[in-house]
Amino acid sequence: VQLQASGGGLVQAGGSLRLSCAASGRSFSNYAMGWFRQAPGKEREFVARISRISWSGSSTYYADSVKGRFTISRDNARNTVYLQMNSLKPEDTAVYYCAADSGAFVAYAAGRYDYWGQGTQVTVSS
Repeated sequence: VQLQASGGGLVQAGGSLRLSCAASGRSFSNYAMGWFRQAPGKEREFVARISRISWSGSSTYYADSVKGRFTISRDNARNTVYLQMNSLKPEDTAVYYCAADSGAFVAYAAGRYDYWGQGTQVTVSS
């Protein structure tokens, strides 16, 4: 699976951005998808995850720091996962990465993900 993230940019605090991650290659629908971020001098951290779509729909998971402000979604017909980011704060500034996980269980650790996109820069000014 090849992943291409886009949609980053410079925004003022309180603003919004929508990140996209387009997947190509093997069956996108078979993967859970996640978003991570890495700020300068910090480790890569989990942001959000969306499960594969099942008969009951898909499940979403969020880091506490973004819960209520960010929304992850996926469009299997377009092989794309999105991260809608609202009420952005300066501490959200980071490079954002999308990742694909072939595992069956919920994973928050970056090492559990199999494929990674190249990252897109998000900068929030105060």
